[in-house]
Amino acid sequence: MWRRRWTLVARAARGPRSPRSGTRQGSGAPAPGSGATIFALSSGQGRCGVAVIRTSGPASGHALRSLTAPRDLPPSRSACLRLLSDPRSGERLDRALVLWFPGPRSFTGEDCAEFHVHGGPAVVSGVLQALGRVPGLRPAEAGEFTRRAFAHGKLSLTEVEGLADLIHAETEAQRRQALRQLDGELGHLCRGWAETLTKALAHVEAYIDFGEDDNLEEGVLERGRKPVSIVSPEPGTTRDVLEAPVDLAGFPALLSDTAGLREGVGPVEQEGVRRARQRLEQADLILAVLDASDLASPSSCNFLDTVVGPAGAHSPNGSSQRLLLVLNKSDLLPPGGPDPSPDLPPYLLLSCLSGEGLDGLLEALRKELAEVCGDPSTGPPLLTRTRHQHHLQGCLDALGHYKQATDLALAAEALRVARGHLARLTGGGGTEEILDMIFRDFCVGK
Repeated sequence: MWRRRWTLVARAARGPRSPRSGTRQGSGAPAPGSGATIFALSSGQGRCGVAVIRTSGPASGHALRSLTAPRDLPPSRSACLRLLSDPRSGERLDRALVLWFPGPRSFTGEDCAEFHVHGGPAVVSGVLQALGRVPGLRPAEAGEFTRRAFAHGKLSLTEVEGLADLIHAETEAQRRQALRQLDGELGHLCRGWAETLTKALAHVEAYIDFGEDDNLEEGVLERGRKPVSIVSPEPGTTRDVLEAPVDLAGFPALLSDTAGLREGVGPVEQEGVRRARQRLEQADLILAVLDASDLASPSSCNFLDTVVGPAGAHSPNGSSQRLLLVLNKSDLLPPGGPDPSPDLPPYLLLSCLSGEGLDGLLEALRKELAEVCGDPSTGPPLLTRTRHQHHLQGCLDALGHYKQATDLALAAEALRVARGHLARLTGGGGTEEILDMIFRDFCVGK
């Protein structure tokens, strides 16, 4: 049985421009009263060809000039080859490419500098120590660059989450979905909904304020809307639900191996069957495996009647379930295949012993998962976090209250609640606890 698991991502959208903080190009010194300037290694740890160290904050220009003195700042957003030296001792550190990004046209919206140095540990350590000696600079905390981008309106909260998901994406489907999130698709969708709710709220509040003067038309309310277990040939050895995440053709899925559905001979096995039935009801895709050489047995017939047939119709919660019937042990069948049966639905033949039929099964699984999960590059944005689902469900519930409201004041309050959920989805609602939870999963340097 399968349960899809999604991860997603967001990209630096061109949000509202904030006033530029810090120094002017070429001034070199930090502006009085400005915040701290941060620095960190932004590329991976260990030996590599090139390592990227970057800074963000008002003292970035001063730091760049300090390590490349007596040279002036390079042209904006252009790579220049410079000799890096320790600002105190004058010792040569490396010959590197440097880039200068004056705010607000930078990732964080602040003045930023990048040092593309050789990736040896001694070089990286020397440059980081030199930056630490520049007045006004301190090491960055995890996710602090992205948090500053969010604070300066460069990224919405959903785009921040998308960026995190892109960094952690492990499959092609996750990568494609993350890039869509990075482009701000979910944020744009929610902002469009919020605009509609704002107009509806304005109509309702105007009707409350001026309705007695008969200056507004009626009907204003209608305008708003690895190995995981021991295996044995002995029946009944699988009793608990064993799960393993797998990557199937780019789709992240959770494979659940359950006890066989049969009459248990003891309380432990009966509990295993109960858990199997429970997981069966939750699954998006059921992989039903039967012994191809023993289809006439009572257990096989009961399985076909109680599982295979109903699954093709509807699950207990009312949603249709997908099922693949797999007949294993095809190597034991005669040349003509299994005995024909008028009640046998479409099936796949498989031999776990020889591996014959495995490619066909994987292709069938790929097609089924594509139907279940959808194409990450098309259609509406997917909800990849519990927070997204919580706020959209809250918005939907509030709109339900709005639809049922007979009092204008209650209708207006329901619209405010719905709009508030959308605002918190894209902007975080201003709660530091939520922001801390989101940014803590970022690495230092991002």
